Amino acid sequence: MDPFADPQAVTRYTEGPPRIVPGYDAMQRMTTLLLAERVQANARILVLGAGGGLELKAFAQAHPRWTFDGVDPAAEMLKLAERVLGPLASRARLHRGYIVDAPNGPFDAATCLLTLHYLTDEERRRTVAEVHRRLKPGAPFVVAHFSIPQGEGERALWLSRYAAFVVASGIEPDKAANARAAIDTQLTILTPEQDEAILREAGFSNISLFYAGFTFRGWVGYA
Repeated sequence: MDPFADPQAVTRYTEGPPRIVPGYDAMQRMTTLLLAERVQANARILVLGAGGGLELKAFAQAHPRWTFDGVDPAAEMLKLAERVLGPLASRARLHRGYIVDAPNGPFDAATCLLTLHYLTDEERRRTVAEVHRRLKPGAPFVVAHFSIPQGEGERALWLSRYAAFVVASGIEPDKAANARAAIDTQLTILTPEQDEAILREAGFSNISLFYAGFTFRGWVGYA
């Protein structure tokens, strides 16, 4: 069963990323700072993969005049985002679907955190291009997701390190092993070089790595 369609699993979602993504809270703060470098006080931000609402809440709390369009294909995750946002929800319009279902903008900035690894290589290229099309010239786009070297033995080593981190965060070893296997077989994990190339091909420039936490990396680029 799709965990993002399971109401009970969705309810527990907000507990996961802060525990299993190294530096998760700091990564969100850094994302907020990178956006604030380039946007005005009343910026309109596109948030792709907004289900759960964690980054929406972080952005909204940091900048009280920013407004958001959040996009996610999972209805239960969007419901959770509304609950997590609470009174801040009035500043976010939530759209069920994918990037093609997002408003055309133009937006002042966009983010896509812990989402692109769910898309195939082809889907990812289309998605990043569609984000670029919806941004104002020079607007920042911040992404972060699984991205690891793929040389001989490297993928297995890094996924094992991910599992070890999850165990060190208090998750039972058997659950960590199951998560590692699912990530290895179900996600599309590219190399950092491939991820940067996709951003460049979509038209983003001045691409910089701003975050690296074991198996996760994050970049900022400009439309």
